[in-house]
Amino acid sequence: MTAFDLTPPSDAQRRELTAALSDEERHVLLAHGTEAPFCGVFLDNKREGVYTCRFCGLPLFRSSAKFDSGTGWPSFFEPYDASHIREIRDTSYGMVRTEIVCARCGSHLGHVFPDGPPPTGERHCLNSVSLGFTGQGEALPDPLHRGGVEAGAA
Repeated sequence: MTAFDLTPPSDAQRRELTAALSDEERHVLLAHGTEAPFCGVFLDNKREGVYTCRFCGLPLFRSSAKFDSGTGWPSFFEPYDASHIREIRDTSYGMVRTEIVCARCGSHLGHVFPDGPPPTGERHCLNSVSLGFTGQGEALPDPLHRGGVEAGAA
């Protein structure tokens, strides 16, 4: 059971948060786009902390689950909490893949593949623009005003 409220943003909150996004963030988060490989700001991030949803601030992945997949996108072998990620069958571009979205706001994050390292064997392949980052000991973002938590505390 997660310690975070997974209730979706209200329509008013969604409009406010959407207005604050860049064109690229809108394309990836809301239109299921993909950023170019090897250019994301979090690809080489080595800091300890928590990766959050860029749209709603929900914690998605811990830095301790990040690994270098060589694919050009930040990759993680397990989510912060399985209930924070929703999987959707994706048949776009003539492929069958599993899209991952934020369980709270539905924003597109990337895809999950069965070729990751132990212990899960999963590779959650993320777009950097779908993510925020909170360093260890810093307050997690709270754009929905639901009460902040310190990264690493929950």
